Amino acid sequence: MESAAAETARLMTTTTAEDDDLKEFTRRRLAAVPNVSIFHAGGPLSWDIELGRAGAGGVSSVSVSGEVKPLPVIGAFAQAMGGTAEGGYVELKVDVSYQSRPEWLEGDYDLWIAAWD
Repeated sequence: MESAAAETARLMTTTTAEDDDLKEFTRRRLAAVPNVSIFHAGGPLSWDIELGRAGAGGVSSVSVSGEVKPLPVIGAFAQAMGGTAEGGYVELKVDVSYQSRPEWLEGDYDLWIAAWD
């Protein structure tokens, strides 16, 4: 999940693609997660993907969450701690932020291009 979110956050800094396309990009990477309830429950369209676009030089963020059904022993502990939702599912969530430009990088694209003119 974290890898898929990180790849999407990096992609968001260099593309003008629509949010739906970026979410599909993320889902494609999440297809590597087996559709077995201990890894992911609900099928390929049940991932909750939230995108936060960066302005020029800002920070892109991607949040991916999904549900798993823990193994019985772990599930009993999760239920006792109040960490399960309806049906005994546990939500897994990852948040990734990616800075499009490092702080030490000065100027803008026009200034960089002007250096070569």
